[in-house]
Amino acid sequence: MSLTATVKGERLGLAATGAWTAERATELEKIVDDMAARYGAARSIDIDLSGLERLDTFGAWLIERLSRTFVARGSTARIVNLSDKDRGLIEEVRRVNRASDQSKADFQPNAIVSGLDQIGRGMAEIGRSLVLLAHLLGALTVVVLRTIAHPSRLRLTSTVHHLEKVGLNAVPIIVLSTLLIGAILAQQGIFRFREFGADAYVVDMVTVLVLREIGVLIVCVMVAGRSGSAYTAELGSMKMREETDALRTMGLDPVEVLVLPRIIAIVIAVPLLTFIGVIAALYGAGLVCWLYGEMSPTVYLERLRGAIWPPSFAVGMIKAPFMALVIGLVACVEGFAVDGSAASLGMKTTASVVKSIFLVIVLDGFFAMFFATIGM
Repeated sequence: MSLTATVKGERLGLAATGAWTAERATELEKIVDDMAARYGAARSIDIDLSGLERLDTFGAWLIERLSRTFVARGSTARIVNLSDKDRGLIEEVRRVNRASDQSKADFQPNAIVSGLDQIGRGMAEIGRSLVLLAHLLGALTVVVLRTIAHPSRLRLTSTVHHLEKVGLNAVPIIVLSTLLIGAILAQQGIFRFREFGADAYVVDMVTVLVLREIGVLIVCVMVAGRSGSAYTAELGSMKMREETDALRTMGLDPVEVLVLPRIIAIVIAVPLLTFIGVIAALYGAGLVCWLYGEMSPTVYLERLRGAIWPPSFAVGMIKAPFMALVIGLVACVEGFAVDGSAASLGMKTTASVVKSIFLVIVLDGFFAMFFATIGM
């Protein structure tokens, strides 16, 4: 095992002999480092491998490292007399850590190109997410039809468990949040309307906003942050531990076992939470009108009775199950997209909440245009 040097002017010939394997790692590294330091002035280097007896990945990498060291100094280096049995290994090692370095050195895009690249990648990611959503929605539809045909396939215990977690356990935070939102809306309305002597119209404003928009939006945002993220984390952890693969191995459909109970629970829970949230928001608005706006509870209730319009209440309740379905689908899709790292679990959980809230707002916009078109 050696590396013999032959110098002819500015041309350097290096002949490798013996076994270049990991067992001789310490000696080989010392030889390579000495050659690189001693003949740094050489302009042209030929590395002759005809005398090699054995070569493994470690030895091939040392030869490639020696070649790159000379090239980095502005020299030219080539490997000669390479046997056919070692050619594949040398070529494979030659590609390691090379493409990214060359791309960084040869191509440095300006800010405009980088911005366009990020926009393109973002649009492609949105497209992939929509495809995955459509795929899961189709699989869920098949499972629902199969469950309707065979009701015994529904996992009732799991559904009730998730309904308790998504619905019952969320009532305190939903009541507190919506009560505060209703109170803030009423306070700001009284503060502005008082300038025109129209304090009583605050009740109409708050009622319409809470029934049609604010109530269902606040509930869906809270559910996306609380339950949607939990769905993603649970399914992602199961994916990391290969429990979903184990279900398939046992002949069970993960969509039927894991997704369907969660979707049913969230679709049932969100309309109920929306109703509770609307009541809490109107109660909070009533407290502010009484304590801050000096409006008696009797007057508030009379104004409230006149402001509540059944179609406005129906608008908010119709939106709720569709928004819940979107939150559940996004959460499950992101959960199944988790790979084997904790970082991926965190990223997908964050993406689940962000995408859910964004799609809920977009869906609310579509509903607003639809209901305006039909006169509701």
